[in-house]
Amino acid sequence: MPPVITGFDYRRVPVAEGVSLNVAVAGSGSPIVLLHGFPQTHLMWRHVAADLAADHTVICPDLRGYGASDKPAETGPDVYAKRAMAADVVALARALGHERFALAGHDRGALVAFRAGLDHPGTITHLACLDVLPTLDMWEAMHGVTAAVGFHLYLMAQPPGLPERMIAASADAFFGHFLDVWTGDPGAVPADVRAAYLDACRDAVPSIVADYRASAGVDVEHDLADREAGNRLRMPVTVLQQDWGAALGYDAAALWGAWASDLRHDTVAHGHFMAEEAPAEVAAALRDLLTR
Repeated sequence: MPPVITGFDYRRVPVAEGVSLNVAVAGSGSPIVLLHGFPQTHLMWRHVAADLAADHTVICPDLRGYGASDKPAETGPDVYAKRAMAADVVALARALGHERFALAGHDRGALVAFRAGLDHPGTITHLACLDVLPTLDMWEAMHGVTAAVGFHLYLMAQPPGLPERMIAASADAFFGHFLDVWTGDPGAVPADVRAAYLDACRDAVPSIVADYRASAGVDVEHDLADREAGNRLRMPVTVLQQDWGAALGYDAAALWGAWASDLRHDTVAHGHFMAEEAPAEVAAALRDLLTR
């Protein structure tokens, strides 16, 4: 059996036609949904979720295409658009009895959370994004040889076929690479959790690639439309991220400030997997957000 978040109840919840999400739920009080990143599952929130469940209803799903959630075929660009994945999250919360909720996401989950904040401003009360830029800004910030750090973004942006075959041929080496090089504290991802991540990714190569492919196409279109329309995040927003701007030559706080008026942006010294490396700090930042 793969590891689970201790004390959480697990269930499958239908959220769209042919799509059910695997979700862990615990606690009581105002709800917060936590969305995982790549190459992870909901397990990345295990420490933070247990902390927050002391006084909040905490909802931790596997995203569409990841973990034990359904992985619909990529029949078109919208199947793994962040818009569709954000709609999944809203439907999930509603099915669990919550019309309004706070939302925090890391990496891929943060892109879903960002889109949910723009598409569902009356539903998302507070928003936290960990270690990303919005999709449109990310692509504009990547240039020159420094963009090599994001080689996977370009690989998975290719048309269907080649990236799936290449990654599936050495899935553990591919996904394990990111678990190794993005972790500031290797002990933060113990062997059983690492194995669970690799197992989940090995079984989800087509859907993970489809998720990334959407971020090189339809997700950019949606972000660009919002930028041109002047749409902004209306709720309090917290962003925690490493100082990638120093390496890639951009001002992360300024880029985020263009999207959010009520913004608290903090640069952290941890590795990419900060919810596992510094869970107390991340939980404290989320608690602070929920008071705003």
